[in-house]
Amino acid sequence: MITPSTYNLTVWQGADFDQTFTVTQNGTALNFTGYSARMQVREAADSTAYLLSLTNGSGITLGGTAGTIAVAITNAQSSAISAGSYAYDLELVAGAGTITRLLQGGFTVSGNVTR
Repeated sequence: MITPSTYNLTVWQGADFDQTFTVTQNGTALNFTGYSARMQVREAADSTAYLLSLTNGSGITLGGTAGTIAVAITNAQSSAISAGSYAYDLELVAGAGTITRLLQGGFTVSGNVTR
């Protein structure tokens, strides 16, 4: 069992965002072959509507045996979120439907001045 790590993200409104995470267990990269991933940003963990949703091939790329997860948010996506503080989590889904939360934390959007 993996305990989710807390990692706070800051995204600059109107700018592209790219972050790659490498997930290891006991010093060995996890193998994400056969997995999918999903991430959502909401005003709060208990909010019903999401502000951003990413999945495999649509903002998330899993690196297979390298144990990497690349998260990419386009400038159009970051522009659509008001400046403020939100919550997110990132989950792995195994082929059998087992869900593991890997990351969670605050998601801050820093307001755009130049337009």
